[in-house]
Amino acid sequence: MNADCVFCRIVARSLPATVVHEDDETMAFMDIHPIVKGHVLVIPKAHHDPITDVPPPLLHRVFGVVQRVAAAQLRGLQADGVNVFQANGAAAGQVVPHVHVHVIPRFDGDGHRWNWTTVAYASAEESAAVAARIRDALER
Repeated sequence: MNADCVFCRIVARSLPATVVHEDDETMAFMDIHPIVKGHVLVIPKAHHDPITDVPPPLLHRVFGVVQRVAAAQLRGLQADGVNVFQANGAAAGQVVPHVHVHVIPRFDGDGHRWNWTTVAYASAEESAAVAARIRDALER
């Protein structure tokens, strides 16, 4: 636990949260600043940041809860779809430095639009070169 982490404080019950799921390793609770009503955050209870530091079995467990929450949003809220989003680092838009996954129910006409613009590779060769760098790093 990190005493300065808002999510660790929620796990410790020193900050309130509306919990929708909890087990020995994970917790899912309502986001206090939802993009769409029903927006849930799923976290490992143990403090980990970034995602690359989460032990794979725990990350698997977190994403199992993500899957269950998404299914519950589809059934329980009659959502038309679900967005699953996870960010690492301030450059990626992460605000709380504790691994968390946003599970956001989506409804036709809910008004939310993602605000990103796309970029293009200059050529197929540039795309291939970037892919090669990623492949090389995967092999390390």
